[in-house]
Amino acid sequence: MAYSKNAPFRADVVGSYLRPDELKQARADYAAGIIDAAGLKAVEDRLITDLVAKQKAAGLHVITDGEFRRGWWHFDFTWGFNGVDHVAAAHRVAFHDEVTPADTATVTGKLDGHDHPFVEHFKFVKQFEDDNTVARQTMPSPAQTRFVLTGNKNAYPYDEFYKDDDELTADIVAAYRQVIADLYAAGCRNVQFDDCTWTRLCDKSVRERLGWSDEDAARLQQENLDVINTVIADQPDDLVINTHICRGNFHSTWLSSGGYAPVAAKLFGEENVDAYYLEFDDDRSGDFAPLAEVSGDKQVVLGLVTSKRPELEDPEVIKARISEAAQHVPLDRLCLSTQCGFASTEEGNKLTEEQQWAKIALVRSIAEEVWGE
Repeated sequence: MAYSKNAPFRADVVGSYLRPDELKQARADYAAGIIDAAGLKAVEDRLITDLVAKQKAAGLHVITDGEFRRGWWHFDFTWGFNGVDHVAAAHRVAFHDEVTPADTATVTGKLDGHDHPFVEHFKFVKQFEDDNTVARQTMPSPAQTRFVLTGNKNAYPYDEFYKDDDELTADIVAAYRQVIADLYAAGCRNVQFDDCTWTRLCDKSVRERLGWSDEDAARLQQENLDVINTVIADQPDDLVINTHICRGNFHSTWLSSGGYAPVAAKLFGEENVDAYYLEFDDDRSGDFAPLAEVSGDKQVVLGLVTSKRPELEDPEVIKARISEAAQHVPLDRLCLSTQCGFASTEEGNKLTEEQQWAKIALVRSIAEEVWGE
């Protein structure tokens, strides 16, 4: 039996956790052929079981596998589709001060979402649900997957399989809907779309580097919205689909800067998710004014506690910022979380596991003071 409420929760998290050294070593041993897939899975299963126990002990209502079976927050999901392959990237992604490993995804056939490995991954976590917790499945948003696959078409053409991007997009939608249907059948009631596409459109320097005009940016916003909303359309009423909007989170570095204002009308006003998990941990995120665009009864999870640095925030400062945000979205539709996961990639951010759990304890204690739950 799962918890009677569903996400978002007053004290919440994005979903990824620092990988234990034992897991990193097992993944390296598997890549080197020292252990087989069964040997790796045995280590993953045991460490995920330990992680779920730690999440429950921390008082969280949401449990995840910490993304322990992934190297990347997004590519591993995309590689799980039929018709997509893991290849070397033509260009590494340049974060602030660092570049990422040279991995990407490319179209190698007609996309299909049947038998996606993440369904079995979810089933493993689902078994640990109890009357105080809900199992969450995170995945890159459909817009993120579209951005990756269409962005690689010059280096890795797919005209053998698709006549244009619209035809590919239709299959991306169908593949996502298949995976979500299979997750739902497995008992999943909380899906989270992780998305870095919107924030690229908030950063003028990123737009200039990618050669996007204002007209391009407006078109891309609509394309993002259309692919996401088409996946969400007509999903079961008891399936909660939320989204985490991110500016990049690799080894405590970041990809883009800028407030949400340039995309707020489309993102907050028209994307048909139930809640937004938003970065607000430093000046790069801008102010709270764009939250006035959040439509209907959608909720906002304020990512005010950073996962990038070990220092603990001042609770009084966080509470004051929650009050400031409540000028734009009512307090009863707000929640608190870390600004992102602790390890969007297997490298993880630059803090210890002890410091990670201290951050979550801080989120819990502030949420109890503000909302009494």
